[in-house]
Amino acid sequence: MNVRNLVAEFIGTFALIFIGAGALAINVGGLLEVALAHGFVVIGFIYAYGHISGSHINPAVTLGLLVAGEIQLTAAIGYWIVQFAGGIAGAFLLKVILPMETDLGVTVLTTVETGGAFTVTPIMGMFVEIILTFFLVNIIFNTAVSGKAGNFAGLAIGLTLIFLILMGGPLTRASLNPARTLGPAVASGNYSDLWLYIVGPCVGGVLAALLHIGVFKDNGSETE
Repeated sequence: MNVRNLVAEFIGTFALIFIGAGALAINVGGLLEVALAHGFVVIGFIYAYGHISGSHINPAVTLGLLVAGEIQLTAAIGYWIVQFAGGIAGAFLLKVILPMETDLGVTVLTTVETGGAFTVTPIMGMFVEIILTFFLVNIIFNTAVSGKAGNFAGLAIGLTLIFLILMGGPLTRASLNPARTLGPAVASGNYSDLWLYIVGPCVGGVLAALLHIGVFKDNGSETE
């Protein structure tokens, strides 16, 4: 198992939670600030560590790549361990640094005001997480994995995460990443609806992998 890959995944996931969840916990600039914080971290670490580990920094992404045969099981298990460890470490450092009254950017279902308040149910939240994670992992397959986007892959993936959070943030706080959810949940002791933030992104990642395998993957048999 390549230690460099594991270190890169740990640091990248740590940064995503420390910066992304930190922006949500502080929440001075609102939803756009939170979306930009997450997206810019992803862009930065794809260009910094993409050539080392692929910069998954998301267990759902790793699962999708495993299903598609782009990573071996032993490597995927190592990635999952360090991704969750990085997320938990990032959240606990936030707990040390930020005031006690902050929620550490924990991902929870919300109540939305759209002319009348409605509360997002666990089933609604799960489908939001499935759909948005599907979009994210689909973009990863068709930019970074396929190689079709070249040096613009990192930008495409980061921008995708930004617009997904802009939509999903008001509903589920747009985790799309089990490590993004588990870290703040452990540090805050708030495990509310934790299951849907594990199941939703994982299902979304697998669906994107199946679509890639069945429809989009270039197997060399296509003609121009």
